[in-house]
Amino acid sequence: MKIEFDRDTCIGMFQCVAEWDGFEKDEDAGKAVLVDGDQQDDDAVSVREVPEGEELDAKFAARTCPVDAITVYDDDEQVIP
Repeated sequence: MKIEFDRDTCIGMFQCVAEWDGFEKDEDAGKAVLVDGDQQDDDAVSVREVPEGEELDAKFAARTCPVDAITVYDDDEQVIP
């Protein structure tokens, strides 16, 4: 399972941070950060594998994002949002 985060879409509500420690606050920028995320072609998008046992927390983080800045994929199939 992997998670994709679009930092440009993020509005800094930090609900994802409360749900999963794979996200941290960047209060200077007013945005969340995907910890250990690899930047994609678009610098605003980062992706990382979800560690085993943390899948449910990652899914909750994605579901709580009010602007759908987080997408979860399982075997390259989008499962959230």
